[in-house]
Amino acid sequence: MSYRKHYLHVDSPSSSEPRNLRKRRFDDSSEADDHNNKKTSTTNRNRNESCGSYGNSRISETTINRFTKQNYSHQYYELYKKRRQLPVWEYKEAFMSILHKNQVTVLVSETGSGKTTQIPQWCVDFALSLPTSNGQKRRGVACTQSRRVAAMSVAQRVANEMDLLLGQEVGYSIRFENCSSSKTILKYMTDGMLLRETMSDPLLESYACVLLDEAHERTLATDILMGLLKEVAKQRPDLKIIVMSATLDAGKFRDYFDKAPLLAISGRTFPVDIFYTPEPERDYLEVAIRTTVQIHMSEEQE
Repeated sequence: MSYRKHYLHVDSPSSSEPRNLRKRRFDDSSEADDHNNKKTSTTNRNRNESCGSYGNSRISETTINRFTKQNYSHQYYELYKKRRQLPVWEYKEAFMSILHKNQVTVLVSETGSGKTTQIPQWCVDFALSLPTSNGQKRRGVACTQSRRVAAMSVAQRVANEMDLLLGQEVGYSIRFENCSSSKTILKYMTDGMLLRETMSDPLLESYACVLLDEAHERTLATDILMGLLKEVAKQRPDLKIIVMSATLDAGKFRDYFDKAPLLAISGRTFPVDIFYTPEPERDYLEVAIRTTVQIHMSEEQE
């Protein structure tokens, strides 16, 4: 895998045949077409069967979006290639196995691994695989963020990756703004908004999976949610709880949730060179803009 290097430089910027013969040739060609059609059908069936597992990293043979019932766009396949290059992608099968076998999962992954965008999508696959009774609405997935901007930007990114419109199957909920609908199955929200939802839905019956992202920041709302989710888990054994942290100090989370399984995902690092200015800058805004332009002018092309 090739990595993108960032360097910081602050100083530089045929009709005559008998009828029987023609008929025999037509019959032979028809049999050949039937044989080819059967062979193609068998091949397609085998391909579809081979793409059914969670751990398969190849692009699915189906070209139809299961939500919109339309063909995937070119953007979807471009983003899919980038998704496969994320460090978290190699752990998809391991994560799905842990998710099926355990109620609480603690996931540790460094920044930039792709956990915030990919793990919730895999939880959607799990939620869609659950059986529903007649007339029962399918439960969705909630993923908390500690900041409003993060909830909005990540929701937009995931909607693009799933080839969906933001606010439909993928949405977000922040203070004074709710970009979701009755069809939303994956919702990004601030931890405060999920805490508010527990007031009207104490058992979080609307969700099959709840993900607490950036748990290492230990915000007040996230800490309260952990206490509530631990009690909710006792009354709802079917609820899946995923605690995601960017630091390796996840022992406290494991101990709190009764020795929950831990999945550690390695991130990726980039070489960084640090350059210092010879003297303090008077206008930090100007030097920041100039440095940003210099980085873009000097960085290597992918």
